[in-house]
Amino acid sequence: MTKTVGIFVFDQIEVLDLGGPFEVFSVANRVVQRSGKEAPFQVITISSAAEQITARGTYQFVPSHTFANAPFVDIMIIPGGVVDQECKNPDVVKWITKTNATTELTASVCTGAFLLAEAGLLNGLNVTTHWEDIDDLARDYPDLNVVRNQPWVDEGKIVTSAGISAGISMSLHLIQRLISKDTAITVARQMEYDWQGS
Repeated sequence: MTKTVGIFVFDQIEVLDLGGPFEVFSVANRVVQRSGKEAPFQVITISSAAEQITARGTYQFVPSHTFANAPFVDIMIIPGGVVDQECKNPDVVKWITKTNATTELTASVCTGAFLLAEAGLLNGLNVTTHWEDIDDLARDYPDLNVVRNQPWVDEGKIVTSAGISAGISMSLHLIQRLISKDTAITVARQMEYDWQGS
């Protein structure tokens, strides 16, 4: 059965925080379909309401869905970037909390961990984020056990990753969890990404 991967997008999102996981799950579809099987994932982008997103570096794109019309999400990915306004937006925090209640997996890249923390989803867990933001995350959310020098931290349903390209490593780890290690290694090889499994 195809699982829906919903990636939350917002203005000033870090481009590779979105593009890395998007590419990993999309390439996994191609790899699996080569063997004649059904695509394991439907990858969508979800914004609060915006018709157009302006990411860091002025990269612009149109999300496929909004909170109002997004389908059920099996796997929620929360990328990072400049998240200050998103953390202060009650609609965003409420949507993350509500969506997480029914996801199989919820994951963050980089400063996306701040959004999960703001939603109260990381309390008591081992978590990580970009090295530059580690101290701020630990200070702002003292109920978290913030881990340094880890590309990603897997706490079962919740997985957090360090900055930017670490989202690729984490997403490959999720492919390993959801499908197989061989599939994840094949995806990494297709992407010419140096990853040998976790």
